[in-house]
Amino acid sequence: MSLIGTLTSGVGAMRSFTKGLEVIGNNIANVNTTGFKSSNVGYSESFSNTLRGAANSSTDTPNQAPIQVGTGVNVSRISGDFNQGALTATGISTDLGVSGNGFFRVLNSVDGSEYATRAGDFRFDDQNYLVNSKGYRVQGLTGGNATTAPATIGSIQFGTPPGTSSLQSYSIDRLGNVVEFYSDGSSATTNKILLQNYRDPAALTRSGDNLFTGFLAAGPVGGAALAATGNEPGLNGLGTIESGSLELSNVDLTAQFANIIATQRSFQASSRLVTISDNILEEIVNLKR
Repeated sequence: MSLIGTLTSGVGAMRSFTKGLEVIGNNIANVNTTGFKSSNVGYSESFSNTLRGAANSSTDTPNQAPIQVGTGVNVSRISGDFNQGALTATGISTDLGVSGNGFFRVLNSVDGSEYATRAGDFRFDDQNYLVNSKGYRVQGLTGGNATTAPATIGSIQFGTPPGTSSLQSYSIDRLGNVVEFYSDGSSATTNKILLQNYRDPAALTRSGDNLFTGFLAAGPVGGAALAATGNEPGLNGLGTIESGSLELSNVDLTAQFANIIATQRSFQASSRLVTISDNILEEIVNLKR
């Protein structure tokens, strides 16, 4: 029956709009997630059944337009929105927010896998490594001490105080420099947190826990590996680091609720299409009684 096409178009639309509702629901659920980047859904028409093809004009006949019937809608994309989230002060010196472009790089020291993240809710572990909530180590320039500047790409870790001095305090400035202050009154820049920028952040793969992979697909600026030059905060288009603050989720609740209303109505219209198609099919089946 020709009405089967109408029925399947409605079913396909319901399936697509269900995915849209799932994306919006995930955005709303993460409205308070540190460093979360929302997602947007795009739709495209499905393929069309061609009843008559197009034809060029000739000396005797005009050109002929095609006759095509669409078969529904598909989800064409689910892309991330990497606009800046608001920064909020926490007063915790190891909480780091990025103001501008760039991602922190963290390392899973167990299997050697690396991730990008905008969530800067870090802490120092029992070995004085700067780590995220899962214990993954923040990457940057490290290996320095009171007299030697850091020059090695690795995991950020506090240096060893000179002589018999003990570490009294530390600070992390907007350029990512970790400065240690010792009991003898001396200080040293022992580490420098680095950032990584990507040409197409939307191509990053979400891995959960505010982490991203798929660096090569996203086009890492300056190469896939961090470098001593080119990945410094505040340079080459990278943002700066704001110590004692965190980047909030960039979810706009007003926009999300507007989207969910529009998507819900689209779903309802599609379900009505299925119901009406079913009623007409029933009438056709009951023509002969």
